[in-house]
Amino acid sequence: MGDVTTIRVDQFLAHPPAKVWRVLTDSDLIARWLMPNDFMPVVGHRFTFRTEPRPGQGFDGIVHCEVLDVDPPRRLRWAWRGGRLDTVVAWTLVAEGRGTRLFLEHAGFDPDDPVQQRTAALLDGGWRSRVWPRLAEALDTAGT
Repeated sequence: MGDVTTIRVDQFLAHPPAKVWRVLTDSDLIARWLMPNDFMPVVGHRFTFRTEPRPGQGFDGIVHCEVLDVDPPRRLRWAWRGGRLDTVVAWTLVAEGRGTRLFLEHAGFDPDDPVQQRTAALLDGGWRSRVWPRLAEALDTAGT
């Protein structure tokens, strides 16, 4: 992680942008690869993700989010707030051959807050090693 304020992931997916978009914006499909949620792709919609609490880090297990930008099938952004974090997650889809280049940017980590920096390092690893494989699996099993 070179920039300590932002996580960046770039991945090619062998699926068309419309299908990737569906997996990024359908609440049931999001639950398969990320967390249970009440997401709707509507700017201003407030939703939550639920996961394991981490009391020692001041995290109750609920990520409070708000949809900031929806530009189908190119861009999706939401606020991501939980514990000490007040960050933004952005997804950018670019058609590439028969597939999609998917860019994730999770930004807004405080470089001077050791707890946020540890959280950023954990999330960076989680986005790469847990979320991307599960996202790819959801794409493979989601149908057309």
